[in-house]
Amino acid sequence: MTLIYGHRGAKGECPENTLASFRQCLSHGVKRCELDLHLSRDGELMVIHDPSLKRTTGRRGKVAEHDSEELVTYDARLGGPGWHQPCPIPRLATLFEHCDFEHWQLEVKSASRVRAARTVLAIQELAERHDLMDKVTVTSSSREVLRALNRLTPKLSRGLVAEYAWLDPLKVAKHHGCDLLALNWTLCTPERLLRAQKEGLHVSVWTVNEPALMRRLADFGVDSIITDFPGLASTTVGIS
Repeated sequence: MTLIYGHRGAKGECPENTLASFRQCLSHGVKRCELDLHLSRDGELMVIHDPSLKRTTGRRGKVAEHDSEELVTYDARLGGPGWHQPCPIPRLATLFEHCDFEHWQLEVKSASRVRAARTVLAIQELAERHDLMDKVTVTSSSREVLRALNRLTPKLSRGLVAEYAWLDPLKVAKHHGCDLLALNWTLCTPERLLRAQKEGLHVSVWTVNEPALMRRLADFGVDSIITDFPGLASTTVGIS
C-alpha cells in the first residue's frame, strides 16, 4: 500500500508550512507530513522552505537574521492559496505539540558545516523531548547535512533528497547510511525503485499532484508519495 505525505502540510490548499496547512492535512486523515527547516538567529527550528523571508512573508532578510520571537509574528500567507486569517511562521516545537502525525519528513536545506551541526543537534534534542525519535526522518540533498547526521546524531533516521540522476542516488544514499530515498518523480523508474527497495530504502516520491501520476506510481509500488493535495491523494490511492 502506498503511503501519503502532505507536502509542507497541504500546500495546494493552504499557505505552505503553517499550522493551518498541517491541520488541513490531518483533516483529510493523512497522518504523515513533509516540511522544511531553517534555524533562527537564536537557534530555534523554524518551519519555512526558503532561507529568505521574501516569498512567503514579503519581508526582507533571511530567517537566520531574525530571532524566533520575531519570526512567529510574520504572516506567511503570501503567494499561496487565499486564506482568511494570518498564518505565522511556526516553530517546529509548536507543530510537535499540536499535530499528531505518525511520521515526519524534516528536510534541511544546504548548510555550512557549523550550521548543519547546530541544526541536526537541535532536531535530535527536540525529537527526544517530544518522544518522537521513532517518528522522524531528517532528509537533505546536502552532503554536509548528511555527514553531520552520521557524525553527530546517528540515532536519527536520515534520508537523501534526490532531484537529479547525474550522481547515482542509490549509491549516495547507501554511502550516507540512509533509510529513506526522497526521489523527484521524474527519476522514479520501476528499475530504480526495485533496486532501492532491495537495498532496504523506503522510496518516497515528490511532488505528485496529478491523479493519473499518483495511480501510476502506486502501481509501480512506491512506498509513499509526497503531495500538495493530501485530500485528493487520499481519495485517489486510499488513506494510508
